[in-house]
Amino acid sequence: MNEETQQGRRSFLKAGGAIAAGLLAPAAAPASARAESTAGQSTNTMPTRNLGRTGHRVGIFSLGGQAALEKPHNEDVAVPLIERALDLGVNYCDTSSIYGGPERWSEQYFGKVMKHRRADTFLATKTKERTREGSMRMIERSLELLQTDHVDLWQLHDIGTLDDVNQCFAKGGAMEALIAMKEQGVVKNLGLTGHHRPAALMEGIRRFPFDTILMALNAADPHQHSFAAELLPLAVERRMGIIGMKVPARGRILSSWTPPTLAAQQHSWEGQAVLSTGPGTLQMREAMYYTLTHPVSTVIIGCDSIAQLEENIALAREFTPLSSQQMAALHEKTAPVAKQSLFFRNFDRPDV
Repeated sequence: MNEETQQGRRSFLKAGGAIAAGLLAPAAAPASARAESTAGQSTNTMPTRNLGRTGHRVGIFSLGGQAALEKPHNEDVAVPLIERALDLGVNYCDTSSIYGGPERWSEQYFGKVMKHRRADTFLATKTKERTREGSMRMIERSLELLQTDHVDLWQLHDIGTLDDVNQCFAKGGAMEALIAMKEQGVVKNLGLTGHHRPAALMEGIRRFPFDTILMALNAADPHQHSFAAELLPLAVERRMGIIGMKVPARGRILSSWTPPTLAAQQHSWEGQAVLSTGPGTLQMREAMYYTLTHPVSTVIIGCDSIAQLEENIALAREFTPLSSQQMAALHEKTAPVAKQSLFFRNFDRPDV
């Protein structure tokens, strides 16, 4: 990395911390405020930020639709977890048509809660299909499973290459479905998501005025194909709602993570195995605060249990932005575990 690029990134991180601090709602609880009482009564509130141009004021912690929420036959865990999140003030929920396999367990579990609590949250789902026809089938089924007549955000899922962008924007492509559903009021806002490379997402943003972007952004980001270097400033410039994901990298960035056996790790992200022999290097507080110090609207994190959910919400309620020195220290701290923390970047996959 040349000196000019390093200086630009340092300047952006410094500005990003200031923007993140400024995004916090004036009525947000101070860092010293305590977490939820054992009686389950709210003693403070979560800081909120604008979700871009959507008009929604979103809590800085949001519920992801993976982890416990994508496991089959897990209703006894997943549904109470969603209910508890809403009880604690989480007002953005993320799911997808591919979470939980062909049965779409994640959307099923959300639907069991949405049928009586739809007004309590901003609901987002996605299509991985690249054609109009395929995406129309996806949204029809999503609405059925989610037990609602509309979603607040529909997103192009996993835009990783320029070929993905070209397919979606081609005649008969997925963008035709997104635009048609927004015009009909079935979806309120449109977005795109990605984990792999920043260039394709930047191209998508230039081709269409998406309302939001869901991007993989954690403390290992500078070590490979950084999303914070150029993609994030472009999204800020376009006044998009910016949602951070892969914050704990499915646990791999955390010092509390115990790697599965090497045999079990042969399961891979899009066919690319990223093997790990040891834990990560960060505490959850460090991982979450790193991403929230950037000018993001919120972070989505999947949870395995209500206890984990409550811990994450408590951290969000106590958030204060990190200094540039603290951010730099986390970059150094993640260097030894960068590959496992960025498993979704597919290190060995060609830049296509």
